[in-house]
Amino acid sequence: MDSRSRDSARPVLITDAQQSRIDEHNSRRKRYTLTMGLRIVCLILAAIFYTVVWLMAILVVLACVLPWMAVLIANDRPPKKSERVNRFGHPNPDRALGSSADSGRIIEG
Repeated sequence: MDSRSRDSARPVLITDAQQSRIDEHNSRRKRYTLTMGLRIVCLILAAIFYTVVWLMAILVVLACVLPWMAVLIANDRPPKKSERVNRFGHPNPDRALGSSADSGRIIEG
């Protein structure tokens, strides 16, 4: 299957609606769980490498900082979409109503 047929199979987004609150909450919960899982890995690695003091110290400091970072990351909402309105741009010529030369023409019917 080539990329064109794969792209045509995707649904077309016709709204600028934000992500649902449930989906957003699930996404934030996954990020928090991942960060706290990384903290557990750091603690286990610190216990394994207790003979290498500098590595153990780095892992312990990282394990102490990760809960704070996890809360900040999990509570961060995605930014709102900015709307760009081009009020001074040139309209698409295919969608133009007509030029000023056409406005004087009379259509008989």
